[in-house]
Amino acid sequence: MSSRPAAGGGRWIEVDPTRVARWVEGFADRHGPPAVSPQGYGLLLTAADGATAELHLPPGGGTGAAARPVDDVPGFVEVAVAPRRLGLLLARKGAVAVGVALGTELLVSKVDTRYVQGRTAAGGWSQQRFARRRDNQAKAALGDAAELAVRLLLPESATLAALVCGGDRRAVDTVLADRRLAPLAGLRAERLLDVPEPRHAVLVGAIAAARAVHVLVRDPA
Repeated sequence: MSSRPAAGGGRWIEVDPTRVARWVEGFADRHGPPAVSPQGYGLLLTAADGATAELHLPPGGGTGAAARPVDDVPGFVEVAVAPRRLGLLLARKGAVAVGVALGTELLVSKVDTRYVQGRTAAGGWSQQRFARRRDNQAKAALGDAAELAVRLLLPESATLAALVCGGDRRAVDTVLADRRLAPLAGLRAERLLDVPEPRHAVLVGAIAAARAVHVLVRDPA
């Protein structure tokens, strides 16, 4: 379970779906039994002392027209822990990792790396020349990443509950700007995973982050 400050106050906590019920019990122990109200993102818990907790369903478990309504904590947990077929796209500089996961299992995957020159301390014409070379290398790498997504993820798009991306937002945006990937772009979740340079182990670890329940906690004033 990890925690980070939230914009506007409070903190975001990432909770494994299987531990949500226990987390809610702890919240009730600390703040008193909360009132539970359904929201577009999942559930809002409001305790008598003023503390609140927003329980956000993970990608692919949303409350759209085809989804089952979530009215209480047991219903939320049932939806959160259900196995979903997720697409994963991690991109950063010259590295990309794509995969398809079902529940906690990675079904198919591919990792590709391409050399992108680092920054140089040289100045003047040499610096400009190296910068152009680096930009060209980065563009070529992202072009390869788009081709990889077309080959591996696009054929699966009709079966995916969501596409979860991670790494550098600009790199991911560039990959998904390829018109052929429009069906995948439409499945893209708001969540952007904070991951290091994509490798197979990083892709495997991203599954848990993609499935995590995000909880926004605000303590009493």
